[in-house]
Parts: sequence; C-alpha cells; structure tokens
Amino acid sequence: MARELQEAATAEPVTQERFGRFYTQELINRGGMAEIWLVADSRGKPYALRKLNDRLRFNLLARRRFLRGCEVLSKINESDYVVGYVEHGRQGGTLYMVMDYIEAANLKELFAQHDPVLTENVAQILIDMALGLSHVHESGFMHLDFKPENVLVTRNGNVRLIDFDLAQPIPEKPKKMSKNPGTPGYMAPEQLQQKPIDPRADIFSYGVAAYELLTNQKPFPGETPSEILAAQMDTSGPMSPREHNADIPAVLEKVILKCIAHDPDKRYPFMSVLVRDLQSALYV
Repeated sequence: MARELQEAATAEPVTQERFGRFYTQELINRGGMAEIWLVADSRGKPYALRKLNDRLRFNLLARRRFLRGCEVLSKINESDYVVGYVEHGRQGGTLYMVMDYIEAANLKELFAQHDPVLTENVAQILIDMALGLSHVHESGFMHLDFKPENVLVTRNGNVRLIDFDLAQPIPEKPKKMSKNPGTPGYMAPEQLQQKPIDPRADIFSYGVAAYELLTNQKPFPGETPSEILAAQMDTSGPMSPREHNADIPAVLEKVILKCIAHDPDKRYPFMSVLVRDLQSALYV
C-alpha cells in the first residue's frame, strides 16, 4: 500500500464519478495490489479511498490480504501515529477501504531524495514510528511488514503507519505462521526461517529501519532472503551504526543494536520499553 499512498502532487485529475457515498477527485497512485484515490463526501471533506485492483478481483489470496488489512485497521484504536480508518466494504463487487486523507510521502521516498524533512525531524520521526508500532501492539496486533515504505511522513514531520495487509493478532506465545510473506530486508531471522514469531519480530524490523535511516546502510545486506539470513546469523554481528555515522549518540546506537539482536530474547521485550529508552536517548 505504501507505493500507492503518495502526495497528491503526482495525482491524475479525473472527471468526478460516484463511488458509494463518495465522489472521486484524483487518482493519487496505482500499485500492485490497489489504487489510491482522493475522494470527497457530499460536504466536500477529503478522504483516501483504497480499491483492490480489478485484475485481482478473483484472486482469493489478494482478496483475503486486502480484507485483513481493512479489518485490522478498523480494530486499531485511534492514534496520532496510525492512518485513520473510516470504513470498508464492497461497492459494485470492488473491495475498498476509506481512510483519512494525508498529504505525505513515505519514508523510503523521502530518504531516497535526501529530503530535509528527515534531517530536521529525525529524532521525532524515530520516536513517533516507535509510538505507532507500540500502539499497534497495544491494540492486539503485530504489523509484520514494518519498513520505511509503510511509514508516511508529512511536510511537518508527522508520522502515520500504514498497510496492515500482513498483520496478525498477537499470539499468547510465539506462533509459527502458515505463510511467510513480508519484505526480507526487514524481516527478523525467525521470520525468514519460518519459526514461531511474536511482536519482537516487529521490534527487529523497527531496528533495521532506524539503522538504515541513520546510516544510509542496511545492517544485514543481501540480494536474496538466504543472503540476508546469512548476514543476520554471522556471529560477528552488524557493523556498529557509529562506524557509518559518528554523529549518532552512543546511547542511541545501543538501543538500535538491541532491537536487531539475532536472539529475540536479547531484544526489547515490548515496544513500550523501547519507546522509553528512545525518549531518554534523544532527550525528547
């Protein structure tokens, strides 16, 4: 979904059409799974409408994932750090979800463009990403696809987490998932090995994203899942973030390295503890 939800500056204007109780305004972006439209209600209030692509209408896996993302977001309590849910359903046979409209770009794009919004707000972005993920966990779910592409950042540096298509309820104890989707570069070793997982897999993903944001490098490089896993399993561990960027405070480096520990038991047990240490490290 992250590739789909972009700034309206790149949108394609279209003739207004009715979609349920909404009126289409602009096609914001088209991705592999869905299209994102800027729509408005009868009062002119803007929203983001996500529609499953027509070519996937009869793809059962795609439909299940799309619906899961809708249902999970609908159950996550309202938060300043998670995109707001409005409604979801079917319209003319098309699965859709309506969310709050946010003029933002994803973190991956901003990072690639060396956008000053990152350098000016990096400490708060790191904390807000953690607060968003902590809120998702407190709502009873694991994200399981946390990565820069799924973090929206506004021009003011405000953060919203998106894309819950792969999310799962938090199990009582680590649970092996029947499928192993995700983005290998941000997946925890236990995910890549298809071992039982719990929310500490998200903590690992957060650590990888934070490491990359601060150093412009991935801690575990590789072109394939097996190469990435081999780097994760290397007993020498990743290069310390401060070797890439000496401006990173030592206490922040310690926090990040704890997030990306190979052994889940050596990571933070809960996102709330990570948030506390981040706030302390960054004096926020």
